[in-house]
Amino acid sequence: MEIEIILSLLFFAFFAGAIDAAVGGGGLIQIPALMNTFPHMNTATLFGTNKMASICGTASAAWSYLRRVKLAWKLLAVIGVAAFISSFAGAACVSMIPKEVLRPFVLVMLIVIAIYTFMKKQFGQVHFQQSMTRKTLILAGIGGLIIGFYDGVFGPGTGSFFIFYFIRYLKVDFLHASALSKIGNFMTNFAALSFFIPTGHVLFSLGLMMAVANVAGSIIGVRAALKYGSGFIRILFLILVSILICRLAYQTFFS
Repeated sequence: MEIEIILSLLFFAFFAGAIDAAVGGGGLIQIPALMNTFPHMNTATLFGTNKMASICGTASAAWSYLRRVKLAWKLLAVIGVAAFISSFAGAACVSMIPKEVLRPFVLVMLIVIAIYTFMKKQFGQVHFQQSMTRKTLILAGIGGLIIGFYDGVFGPGTGSFFIFYFIRYLKVDFLHASALSKIGNFMTNFAALSFFIPTGHVLFSLGLMMAVANVAGSIIGVRAALKYGSGFIRILFLILVSILICRLAYQTFFS
């Protein structure tokens, strides 16, 4: 592989790690970069390589958040376990649910999320300390199960759905929601790699190089999120959701 191609992929991996650490959506950058570089390669191999790179950045971001943002371990465990189980189940069911059916539904959901977040200026600006009641843990588990399954089946917007769900139902702000979403995303990535690695769908050498760049980007993304807070993350969140809406609308109506 030519050095220019490797450097290009490392650049995209770095940028993806930075964005993903703050609001999710790194796959929007990494996957198209891999597909443009290897247009004839098996899609599963590209997805597996993307997961190899992104799980390292997600793990780094999750660890950074856990060191600086106070989160309940019981809550993290419920979200993580639920997301892993349902994501693995979603990957097993991926051939049973046509993406053509999911795409319009996801597009509508993202539009609703964008409008709701834009109209409610205080949404995600206030953090309420969670009491670890049964209701809180059940809501966290439901979110992990539903969004984890979606990530296993389809994927685009998973981080955005996690963040919105945690703000809406766990009453946290954007900063805490981003931290919680990293745990969910790490476990869904881990579940995906549990499928991709045994089936040989990972380019390890490239994936590990991109992982280093992804981790470097995630460090920058977490520092920016912690420095500028929930207002900054809210703006990035709306930008990312808008990009997702445009992308899915194009795929739905013009491809």
